[in-house]
Amino acid sequence: MTTTSALTRLDQLKKMTTVVADTGDIDAMRVYEPRDATTNPTLILKAVQMDAYSALLERAVAKAEETGLHGKALIDAVIERLLVEFGVEILKIIPGRVSTEIDARLSFDTEATIARAREIIRLYSEQGVERERVLIKIASTWEGLMAARTLEKEGIHCNLTLLFSLAQAVVAAEGGITLISPFVGRILDWYRKETGKDYNAEEDPGVQSVISIYNYYKHFGYKTEVMGASFRNVGEIIALAGCDLLTISPDLLAKLRESEEPVERRLSPEAAASKPLQRLELDEKTFRWHLNEDPMATDKLADGIRRFAADTEALADIIEREIID
Repeated sequence: MTTTSALTRLDQLKKMTTVVADTGDIDAMRVYEPRDATTNPTLILKAVQMDAYSALLERAVAKAEETGLHGKALIDAVIERLLVEFGVEILKIIPGRVSTEIDARLSFDTEATIARAREIIRLYSEQGVERERVLIKIASTWEGLMAARTLEKEGIHCNLTLLFSLAQAVVAAEGGITLISPFVGRILDWYRKETGKDYNAEEDPGVQSVISIYNYYKHFGYKTEVMGASFRNVGEIIALAGCDLLTISPDLLAKLRESEEPVERRLSPEAAASKPLQRLELDEKTFRWHLNEDPMATDKLADGIRRFAADTEALADIIEREIID
């Protein structure tokens, strides 16, 4: 059904999909009024270099220094507190949840991921934020998936990020994970590079990946929410109208708000229920095999972890300079 063109495309989209701000820029959230917000090391790295947020870094450093830690332990503590400081400020603006990311360098360490998540939740609690308003973002490695499963049993809700395949999505759903973030644009990037071909929104392999995951979840009645992420253009977003959530950067939110073209719902639980789908059974061995057989998912998962780890290292350098000063 097509909605009235009297509304902007952003307003129309909000009627069928929860819109999430994909940014660390708090001022942008005030403008676009998303329900939820999601951050990652890249976004926080950009934000922390803006004068508007220098006070948050100073506050994080001061609080971490009170712990008596030194060296790398102190820098790690500052990073944790900085992420929480941003999260707390974001939650003053949005009515829903904020996603806070675990250090990508822990992506293959289940126990360390669990410990870091518990500490982040503790830091939020110190500032009066209930755990229901926080999603812990964890890379969708096998180790990350297992950590998230344990955390969910403790009432710590998780957002599985760097997700590029149905296999990752199935293990997340079977583990009772709150939310997953399949990456649309990064999948498109990989296929463009490999094939030299450009894709319209309907053919876009990233869009098709999210559609397949959404239909699988709704067909089999999983409660895990699907949040399309990492968009390259408005067409990808419109092609996924009706998805549970979509996390969108400020520049694309602006384009959606500037247009009044009609937005048609593309995804629905009712349509998914009629799909002839077969359930995928996965243990650790079969999960690793399915991921190995998908060169795109294997490449992009590894690349995403490396990129986020590099940005965390860059953030650590900024913090080290702040401590020395």
